[in-house]
Amino acid sequence: MRYFRLLNFELARRLKIFATMKRFLVAITLLMTAGLVHGQKNQLVGFVDSDVILSKMPEFQAAQRDLMDISAKWEAEAAQMKSQLDQLQRDYLAEEVLLTNDQKKQRKEAIAAKESDLYQFREAKFGPNGALYQERLKLVKPLQDKIYDAIQTVAKKEGYSFIFDKNGGALMLYADARFDKTIEVLEVLGIATADDSTGKPVVPGAVNPGSKNKPTPPVRKTDSDEE
Repeated sequence: MRYFRLLNFELARRLKIFATMKRFLVAITLLMTAGLVHGQKNQLVGFVDSDVILSKMPEFQAAQRDLMDISAKWEAEAAQMKSQLDQLQRDYLAEEVLLTNDQKKQRKEAIAAKESDLYQFREAKFGPNGALYQERLKLVKPLQDKIYDAIQTVAKKEGYSFIFDKNGGALMLYADARFDKTIEVLEVLGIATADDSTGKPVVPGAVNPGSKNKPTPPVRKTDSDEE
């Protein structure tokens, strides 16, 4: 079990470091963007909700199912290895009084080897850079690239200089729904933007794209507006 404690500790340490670095990079990006927007007041800033976009992509849902199947298969293998390890430990405890010192040593070495095999298996499959992570990159990255291309299309078409991801780690204390470009990105991706059961848009505060009444277009700020 000490191998699992070490693995969990190492995973937590790496995730903490990654989260700290991510917050630092986001802060630097926001500061740089704020400086650019302040210097050029006619630039527009919008945002999207990547969770909504991904949840509406059939390819993403299929990728999630594939990842769950792969994970379940490896978890079953790990459980079988753990069961074998537990059996070795039970057998040793039950027969310890009958074993010679050499036999005890051999049994302990066998148990330690099985523990090491299980630890290495879980690290190889579920570790920070393990096989499951690599499978996720292989399945999800093409979808992320597809979303990125759609965001670029919307930004260029509507004249936005910056578009943030609402769920990308940037702290958004307030977001005007008029500048939410999630529905427009979904339209570029060819994905329905209304809830099948209610007919309402998937993004709160937005207008159904099928309606003739479109959201109020964003107003470009001028120097006179700032005075």
